[in-house]
Amino acid sequence: MNAPAELALLSAVHTAEQHAAAVARFTAALDAAFDACATPGDPSRCARFARGMRAALTRALADPALVTRAQREGSADTYRRHVIAADSRGRYTVAALVWQPGHASPIHAHHTWCGYAVLDGTLTETLYAWDDARQGVDVVRSHPRASGAVSFGGRGRASIHRLSNGGDTQAVSLHVYGVAAEHISTQVNDVLPLVRKTALAT
Repeated sequence: MNAPAELALLSAVHTAEQHAAAVARFTAALDAAFDACATPGDPSRCARFARGMRAALTRALADPALVTRAQREGSADTYRRHVIAADSRGRYTVAALVWQPGHASPIHAHHTWCGYAVLDGTLTETLYAWDDARQGVDVVRSHPRASGAVSFGGRGRASIHRLSNGGDTQAVSLHVYGVAAEHISTQVNDVLPLVRKTALAT
């Protein structure tokens, strides 16, 4: 093997080791949040669990090795999700979401608890309220979620939102969902219809 190729291989190995160590640190922090609270069924109802999740996401902001270059690659059509880690007991899945300009999630609540941190760029979070009589949602307000923003919430329709990238540069966010990896596409978002449009509160 020639010297440049050997150096490239060593660099790749080093980068992989750094990523693995970062993932181990993050999942250890998530596991500690579970250990801090023994609430059956829905741990997000435990204040210590919620604090632990927010703390883990905040620390992740300062750990650039957690999301690799490949896991920051987007898609032209819609936001792209890269699974970073999955709990062996099926309690959670960690994923990076890559948002190109113009990308947006559907309006949704959650079937499970979840938390996220904005790693790069700025997202817009639009909040909605459920209208039971009309079986849909109405806009409440919208605000920017810049790099460093952290959010955590439980399941249900008390927290309905939509994330979007209205800027002109890519954004990357880190998400933790309370489901096993095989259910991440079907058991996280509770997609809801918009029943009327109102002016956003600022």
